[in-house]
Amino acid sequence: MMRTGTRLQRPERDCDIGVSVRDAVKRFGRVGAANGVTFELARGELMALLGPSGCGKTTTLRLIAGFEWLDAGEIEIGGKLAAGPDLHAPPEQRRIGMVFQEYALFPHLNVIDNVRFGLHNYAGDRERRVATVLEMVGLGGMERRHPHELSGGQQQRVALARALAPEPAVVLLDEPFSNLDAGLRVRVRAEVRSILRQAGATAIFVTHDQEEALSLVDRVAVLIDGVVRQVAAPQQALPPARTRMSLLSLATPTLPGTASGHAVECELGALELVSERRGEVEVLLRPENVSVMPAGADAGARVRAVLFFGHDQLVSIQLPSGRSLTHGWVRCIILRSGSLCRSRRLGLSWLMRIVHEALQRATGRRIHRHPSKLIPRRALCVLRSAMIISGYR
Repeated sequence: MMRTGTRLQRPERDCDIGVSVRDAVKRFGRVGAANGVTFELARGELMALLGPSGCGKTTTLRLIAGFEWLDAGEIEIGGKLAAGPDLHAPPEQRRIGMVFQEYALFPHLNVIDNVRFGLHNYAGDRERRVATVLEMVGLGGMERRHPHELSGGQQQRVALARALAPEPAVVLLDEPFSNLDAGLRVRVRAEVRSILRQAGATAIFVTHDQEEALSLVDRVAVLIDGVVRQVAAPQQALPPARTRMSLLSLATPTLPGTASGHAVECELGALELVSERRGEVEVLLRPENVSVMPAGADAGARVRAVLFFGHDQLVSIQLPSGRSLTHGWVRCIILRSGSLCRSRRLGLSWLMRIVHEALQRATGRRIHRHPSKLIPRRALCVLRSAMIISGYR
């Protein structure tokens, strides 16, 4: 019979690991939601569980929180075994702070009482702790307001304050920004990151939003079919992703190619490789790696769809082979569905022009020297290497 309660099978470890999940398995009937999830999170680190809907992200979060029981595997929180063979510590004994997708604020309680609700087992000065976290999240002076009197961003901060109030070992956030409009989402997630940093919190975000995951955290864990396929820093997770499954989860288009030594030939032409490869390969092409321009009747590519976002537009292109590419366009050149176009790789001269423009904006004066004269040669080599890895020529 599985035991619950405070008796743990393993003594607390003196280590810097905030959360450790090892071979976690959870099945609902014949459906495997978690199929051997494994990762570790250091104390004070922020991690995102990223993947498509149905990949097991929320189930993994609920297993860590204790809302679901493990079928197999182990979970440690703050060096203590919280779940494992014949053991399930209840949520209230795991020192978990939870921010739900819908925030789960009590509508009949004001801000201060919503935050105080999480402190029923707190041994310290509750009133001082409430005042501290409200000041931390920037809600000082709003203590007597009720949830319906707050904006979406303010409700988000109340939920975060309640999660942080009992000084949890780890904060879990389940799609915390999905209810916010686009403009507010960007601002609030920056605020949340800053608050978690200030609190020195260990936190795990669940999201299917690639931009959100890459901009928020120290490391990204990519989940596919209930298995962690890759754990890496955002800069390493994209690009290049370590596995093809990771590429698919990050909606990264690829083209078939044939590699020979340090070059690969694909539908867009010859690309340079950092490491030697031979035979059939898949070439990663991020939307920002491709330049698209209007072309005449001899062009082989055709625009199939254009999504305009104000600051840029996302252009879907059909190549002569019938394969599709997606291009994130920074400049607002008018392209319409059905237009003929031409696509090419972006080179070092393009990057230098962008750097030149950025330097001029940053300094507020016109710079006549070429950026290559202003950037150390070693840095240029790193930029060049990064472009080659990303599919730049």
